[in-house]
Amino acid sequence: MKSVFVTVGTTSFDELISCVTSEDVIQALRELGYGRLVLQIGRGAVQPVPYSSAQFTLEVFRYKDSITEEIRTANLVISHAGAGSCLETLGAGTPLLVVVNDQLMNNHQLELARQLHQDGHLYYCTCRSAQPASLPLHCRTLSDTLKTMDLSALNPFLPGQTEKFAAFLDKAVGLQ
Repeated sequence: MKSVFVTVGTTSFDELISCVTSEDVIQALRELGYGRLVLQIGRGAVQPVPYSSAQFTLEVFRYKDSITEEIRTANLVISHAGAGSCLETLGAGTPLLVVVNDQLMNNHQLELARQLHQDGHLYYCTCRSAQPASLPLHCRTLSDTLKTMDLSALNPFLPGQTEKFAAFLDKAVGLQ
């Protein structure tokens, strides 16, 4: 059974959790052959009720000491654009779909997602159907992105690129 792991890191991103558990996203996941959805919800207020049926299983937890196993065994990771979550997922070789939190001020998440997308390492999107002007036209909603993405087209994030990644982050946050 193919599985999706969703992580918000140590933060709260209720919009992502609500979006990924919406009927249209669950249906899109099922149509793509995913039968298991595991949510790491951090300190968020939205806490979906876990369930299991013959067609689909939803598991929920707040934190674990490590999410390495969830990332490694997932067929797809859907994540906020936190640098740590992105780097760990890309380093594990697991396909990554980043959902940008477009409500953040000084949104370095968008810059990070955009660059990693341009390099062919991931897809990115937003939860909202009405796109903010700061997002490019090709940046779609989660449901639309799931339906149109081609995970086989992603480029691997090769070992040894952590310095390149760190330099990008330093530039994005104004340390260079």
